[in-house]
Amino acid sequence: MSSKLTEQEVRHVAKLARLNCTDEEVTLFTEQLGAILEYIDQLDELDTTNIEPLSHCLPVHNVLREDVPQPSLTNDQALANAPQRDGEFFAIPKVLNNSSA
Repeated sequence: MSSKLTEQEVRHVAKLARLNCTDEEVTLFTEQLGAILEYIDQLDELDTTNIEPLSHCLPVHNVLREDVPQPSLTNDQALANAPQRDGEFFAIPKVLNNSSA
């Protein structure tokens, strides 16, 4: 892979990301991203034939607690700080209109 990045490629990526970059920023980003790609190219020089792929560099295991039902809030507790209530429910402003367009 060639690590030579062109300003045209940087402009294309900026357009895809919906970024408005000045000419000075494009020049700066071309240099910076080119340096990053050159650094990453060094990985091609490593011999990884006997290296197993892994998702994490440390032997990490999920440390999730058991999913055990716990007491929850009552309706009155849950609605205690609600700005508006509608019986046992939160009252919220309408966000959809009734038209079937």
